This record gives sequence, C-alpha cells and structure tokens, in this order.
Amino acid sequence: MARSRLKSLKDKDKTSLKKSFSALIYIPRFFKEIWKTNKKRFILSAICRLIGAILPVLILWVGKVIIDEIILQSTIDAVNFNRLWTYVALEFGLIVLSDLISRAISLTDNLLGDAYSIDSSVKIIKKTNQIDISLLEDSEFYDKLERARTQTAGRVGLMSNALGEIQSLISIATLVAGLIYFEPYLIILLVLSIIPSFINEIWFSQQQYSLARGWTAERRELDYLRFIGANSQTAKEIKLFGLTDFIVDRFKNLSQEYYQLNKKLAVKRSALGFIFNILGTLSYYGAYIFIIYRVVSGVITLGELTFLSGSFNRLTRNLQDFFAKFTRITESALYLKDYFEFIDWSIVPKYEENQPIPEKIVSGFEFRNVHFSYPDSDHEILKGVTFTISAGEKMAFVGKNGAGKTTLTKLLLRFYEPTSGEILLDGVNINRFKKDDYQKYFGVIFQDFFRYEFTVKENIAVGDIAELNNQEKIEHAAQLSLATEVISELKKGYNQQLGKRFAKGQELSGGQWQKVALARAYMKNAEVLILDEPTSALDAKAESDVFKRFIGLTQGKTSIIISHRFSTVRQADRILVLEAGKILEIGTHNQLMANNALYAQLFQLQAEGYQ
Repeated sequence: MARSRLKSLKDKDKTSLKKSFSALIYIPRFFKEIWKTNKKRFILSAICRLIGAILPVLILWVGKVIIDEIILQSTIDAVNFNRLWTYVALEFGLIVLSDLISRAISLTDNLLGDAYSIDSSVKIIKKTNQIDISLLEDSEFYDKLERARTQTAGRVGLMSNALGEIQSLISIATLVAGLIYFEPYLIILLVLSIIPSFINEIWFSQQQYSLARGWTAERRELDYLRFIGANSQTAKEIKLFGLTDFIVDRFKNLSQEYYQLNKKLAVKRSALGFIFNILGTLSYYGAYIFIIYRVVSGVITLGELTFLSGSFNRLTRNLQDFFAKFTRITESALYLKDYFEFIDWSIVPKYEENQPIPEKIVSGFEFRNVHFSYPDSDHEILKGVTFTISAGEKMAFVGKNGAGKTTLTKLLLRFYEPTSGEILLDGVNINRFKKDDYQKYFGVIFQDFFRYEFTVKENIAVGDIAELNNQEKIEHAAQLSLATEVISELKKGYNQQLGKRFAKGQELSGGQWQKVALARAYMKNAEVLILDEPTSALDAKAESDVFKRFIGLTQGKTSIIISHRFSTVRQADRILVLEAGKILEIGTHNQLMANNALYAQLFQLQAEGYQ
C-alpha cells in the first residue's frame, strides 16, 4: 500500500521546483497583511534588523583593529593602552547592543506573530461562514480548508524567516564587501561551499510539501482516529464494543505508512546533506589555508587574518542560514498559497440578490416541481415536489427515514440549491433575496443541534447572540422551552459551564440538552420557525408539553415541524407525507386518517405501541 501511495505522490501530488518558486509571489501580500496587523511594531522590527545586520561586520572590524593595535604596542617601547582600551570598550558596547537588538527582534517577532495568527484565524472563521454548506461537505474542498486552517503556526514562522532573510541579505552584503576589499578570491570558495547544500535543501523541501499535501485527507483521518480513540464522547461505545484494538490497528497502519514515506525522504535528505556539508567544510579550510599563506607571505596582517577568517566563517554560516531559511520560505509559501486561495475563494451568487425581504409573510412559501440531488451524486433525494405553506400555517413533514424531510428544510433555508425547480416566498424566488437577510428570517432547531461547551446563558443566547446580555429574555426563553427545570438543578444556574472539556463543566443528559437547545428557538423573534426532530430525547409527555406550548406561542407565525411521534404531528394545521422523495399525500390529520394510506397505517402502528 505504501508503494501505491508513493506512486500517487510522484504522479498526482508532485510539486515542482517551478511551483515552489512561483508560490513566492504571495510573500508581498503576506507582508502587507502583517503591516496591517501592527504598523509600529513592524517598523520597529525592521529598524532592529537593519542595525542587527550591520553589527557583525563592525564587531569583526573592531576585533581586527584590536589585534593590530596589540601587535603595534608590542613593538614599541612606550606602550600606550588608552587607544587599545577604547577599542575594547567599543567592542564590548557593540556586543551588548547586538544582544539587545537580538532580543528586541525576538520580542517583536513573537508579538507580531501572535497578532497575525489571531487575524488570520479570524479571517478563516469568517470565510468559512460565507462558504456554502455543500462546499464544506465536499472532501476536496475540506482538504483545502484543512491546509489553510492547520498552517497558522507555519505562517508565523514564515514571517520570522522572511524578515530574517532581509536582515541576512544586508549582513551578507557587508561581509562580502569586507572580503572583496581584502581578498576577492575567497568569494569563489564561498560559492563552492554553499550552492550544493542549497540545491539539496530546496529540492527536498518541495518533496516534503508534496508529501504533506498528498496526505491531507489521511492526516485528517489520523486526527479523527485520535479523537474517537481518546474522547469522553466516544468512550462508552469504544469500551462496550471493544473497538480499541480496531482503532489502534487502523491508526498504526495508516501512520506507519506515512512514517515510512517520511522516513525515506528524511534519510535521503540527511545523507546528501552530510555529503554536501563535507564539501562546504573542505571549502572553508581551503580558504583558511589560503589566508594563513597570505599572512606568512606578509601580504596581510595578523589582524586582517582574524577579520578574514572570522568574516569567512560568519559569512558561510550566514549563507547556510540564508539558504536554509529560503528553502523553508519556499515550502511555507506553498502553504501560504493554500491560505490565500481559500481566503480568495470566489462566492458569486447564481442569481442577482436584489429583492427586499418582506417584513411579514403575505401569501407564504411555494415549492414548484423541486428536484434535488446532493453534489457528486446521481441519486435524487427529491423528485418533483410541489406544495405550498401558507402564511401563519403550521406544517408537519412526515415520512420514513431518508424520505427527504430534512432535505426540504435545508433547501428552504438555502443551505443547498434545488437541482431543478424553484422555491418562492410571496411569489419571489428565494434566491433573489440576500442570503444573510433571508436566513435571519428563520429560527431553527435541528435534531443534530450542536452542544456548545459554553455556559447555559451563552448556549441559550446562541439563538440571538446580540441579546447575550439580556438576562430577562434568556430566562423567558428557558421558561418557554422547559429548560428552567434543568437550570434550577445546576450549581451556578445560568452561569454553569456545560460539557466536560473545560474546568468545572457539567454534562447534561440528552433530554436536558434538548430543552436548553430549544430555548434558542424562542430567543429569536423569527418569522418562520423550524423544529426538526428537536425533542427526540424527551419522553412522550415532555415532548407533548413542549409542542403544545410551541403551537400556542407561534400563533400567527409560519412553522414547520418534523417528528416521528404522531401525537405531536396531529397538532399541525396540515401534514405532508413523503415517500422516496415524492409527496404521497397532504392534508389535515383527519383527512389523512380518512385516506387510509401511509399516514393512517403509521399512525395506527404507533398507537398500538402505546396500548
């Protein structure tokens, strides 16, 4: 299996050197974002790096002057230490300044990096909210999101490396100028010591990115296996079904496959790096021998020997560091490309959203010959569905699992677009309304509602987060959903942390969670309310109480109810019965019972269960 994946890496996921370098075009935009994050801190970092780049050659030059002065003083009778001590003090001051500058650079980088990390993460969250759910459920697009999301730390490292490269370039230029002034031939040896290592590092860098990119989906699977293998939410089933060995084996097999590919790449990189490093060391000692020969020949002084050997040594290390950072920058730039591609993802409405949303529903909703298939699927979930929901009407959707009940609500909420047909609100295609305004029209609680591990207060306020500090409204919503019974048992009441992820959190039962989640629907004074199996964890009496209250409180509002309990469904004004994506029957409870079709059969079966 590892061989097949490696073949895939070479063919499908290969990233060429050309692509690696082309990704560098994103660096200027990257710096523009950092500049916007904190202009003053960015300028301070730039000034510190400029000073830090010049200091190495100044320290080496003062060292040369000190040695030449020592030799000069040793050859004369009247020794004068004043000038020598001045040079020593100057060198000491430069070294202290160098350390101060280095710490200032580190501090500004960390602060800038943290600030940029926050800004970029906020952008990803906001962009994700703008993306259609259909895209987020597409595995290839989700891989793109995953690469953008998980490389936040890498982008911060890229910032430090990119700023460091500018500093290194200035430092290298000053050191090269010193070498050219004394011994220009040393530049040839310098190039020979660096170039092979650079080519080796840049090649392996793009290979590493290719491997990481090609394994995005598999690394997501590994994260998922880690999560379900060591998580309180899955612990009961893992223990009960004895899944530990299954999960461990699956995790080990997949991770070992990735490990072997990564190991092969790392071993090659280390082996070739060692060989090229020997060449670099030989070049350095060749330069060292040349400098010694020039000193012995009397061409240069001992101080100049110190300056040249120090400059060559520092320049070699600076260039190695420069090229190493450059390879990391090209690799990080590829991830930066993923980030900007996600941020720039074009969200162009299929329709011109130029219709004002009505303040009140006049006639209602109409489904006209609506067909729907999920993306990349030939299976039709809905097949020519046509019906109306009148303003103020309470409509119930009934049918077996997979009949298309929840899909109808997803289309109504514009999470998806119909494959064909249209949905109208007061005679206007719902695609003509601005999506954000249109979706604010609805108050919805799904069966798979999310359990936010926030406080009780925050969990309820999710329904209308602008009212987070409106305690009176939150308590009223809790009362309507019967959540007050749950909250009264909690030690900290509305300020109780829920869930076990954080300190002092308290877990709720499924039914308790549903009552808290139901309160969200009452927080929002929405024109349309949708309850999609939100009471499945409640007992029959509690569910009946909830829906009686719901029916009473939504007089004059349009609402949709999906439930498998017919004692609840019968309270609706009309009931729509779906089977295999088609409307089988529609009418009041009494009308459907008189039809003696699917609804009546299901109702009788359920009624027998309670007898």
